[in-house]
Amino acid sequence: MHELVLLTISGQDRPSVTSTVTELLSQHSAKVLDIGQAVIHDSLSLGMLVEFSAGNDASLLMKDVLFRMHEMGMQVRFQPITEQSYQEWVTQQGKGRHIVTLLARQISAEHIAALTRVVANNGLNIDNISRLSGRVALDDTANSNKASVEFSARGTPDIAKLRAELAEVSMTFDVDIAFQEDNMYRRTRRLVCFDMDSTLIEAEVIDELAHAAGIGDEVAQITEAAMAGELDFDQSFAKRLSLLKGLDESVLQGIAESLPVTEGAEHLISTLRKLGYKTAILSGGFTYFGEYLQRKLGIDYVFANELQIVDGKVTGEVSGQIVNGQRKAELLRELARREGISLEQVVAVGDGANDLPMLSIAGLGIAFRAKPLVKAEAKQSISNLGLDAILYLMGFRDREIKQA
Repeated sequence: MHELVLLTISGQDRPSVTSTVTELLSQHSAKVLDIGQAVIHDSLSLGMLVEFSAGNDASLLMKDVLFRMHEMGMQVRFQPITEQSYQEWVTQQGKGRHIVTLLARQISAEHIAALTRVVANNGLNIDNISRLSGRVALDDTANSNKASVEFSARGTPDIAKLRAELAEVSMTFDVDIAFQEDNMYRRTRRLVCFDMDSTLIEAEVIDELAHAAGIGDEVAQITEAAMAGELDFDQSFAKRLSLLKGLDESVLQGIAESLPVTEGAEHLISTLRKLGYKTAILSGGFTYFGEYLQRKLGIDYVFANELQIVDGKVTGEVSGQIVNGQRKAELLRELARREGISLEQVVAVGDGANDLPMLSIAGLGIAFRAKPLVKAEAKQSISNLGLDAILYLMGFRDREIKQA
């Protein structure tokens, strides 16, 4: 005959609470079947599901625990658990586990209420909630521009329906919500591949070149249509490039030096580098600018289009194969093979229609401040924070990032 008891202890956090309780349990030969602990603003909540075998009197332990915890100023609650209830809990183990990540400049109760309502209505049970972003003082506005909370849930929902409802919450409140399967790859990513234009930098280089050539509006319209998926990339690229014929090579350096790096890019890449990740630029732009960013940010690989220059002038053509959407996906596969990792261990980030092929095959594909078509197609998206919010989707906490 087994006796099962759920032991809950709460009160002001202090050293030795867990060690004191578990020492008492060991003296009574109790078995800990489950354990969880959380501390919120110096308030401790510790729970343990304990089994007593035949011959061990649980009431004696309860008296000892009550006495010792009273000495430490802690409150104690005991709840008997039936074997049937325990078996039902065990059967939940086979259900799928998922991670839902909420990201915003500041997170409100309204955001959490809307998200958790959708999660519950889709048959998911939340069993853990963690704050990923760091502690911020009430008057520290400089460091309160991003926040993230992670929800661990289990269940077997209709994924398409759930994603659609979470997307609606995201649009309603201008927050980002990521929904991922909780598997072993989530914290074992090893390679992060970025689009360049409008992803790593807040500009389209070809548009900047066009402005320098005096044809900015014409080229910008073609670029917008191509990124939105309204035009074939190869044809639009060739058309835009041909309009740059005769541009002086000296213009390139000035544009490179003035490119605005996207919010969070430097922090993200420096953190990834310290943690041992490899990074790559897979761009439909030009190697001249990709290599400039490579030197500036410390990126490992660059693959882009080689802008052809003859006698100091842009010819309006590129050398070699155009890096279009399909080529980006091929390069991502090649890099994964080179690094000896699976595609599940790759993160891909982009904003345009030509990024969708690589986003779709990466273990974590993220549409970053993307066009509507791309955001709708990609499994994950970030629209309201900087690039370093990707670290939250990878499961990192601010305190871990600071240690790096």
